[in-house]
Amino acid sequence: MLTLRRLNDTFAIHRWPVDSAIPAAAFSASWFSITRTDEELSLVIPSYITLPSTHRSDGWQALAVVGPLDFSLTGILAGLSGTLAQAGISIFAISTFDTDILLIKAEHMEAAMNSLQQAGYRIESAPTPTALT
Repeated sequence: MLTLRRLNDTFAIHRWPVDSAIPAAAFSASWFSITRTDEELSLVIPSYITLPSTHRSDGWQALAVVGPLDFSLTGILAGLSGTLAQAGISIFAISTFDTDILLIKAEHMEAAMNSLQQAGYRIESAPTPTALT
């Protein structure tokens, strides 16, 4: 079964019109995701970075599948999202070259982790950041 790692930050999901510029402040974050479609510009970024978006959803925490994942693997998101759907927990999913990330509202994170563990997934804590000296 897969291992997931809980990320330390709490995230916000932002939306802008499709023709908007990517806010420069986004590039100061150590973790962010930018997606532009024909209809929108979306950005997921730690909540402590304030951005002037047209729509914002706060209070998301994240579980990342420990990777890298091989592209021949099938059903990873289906298994994770299906388990959480059965528990009545919605997600916002992001995929990268190496992994899949599930964003889950903070108030549902404990229930999500319990459901995933009961389904056989392993969950580990993110390493604690070390202070810069």
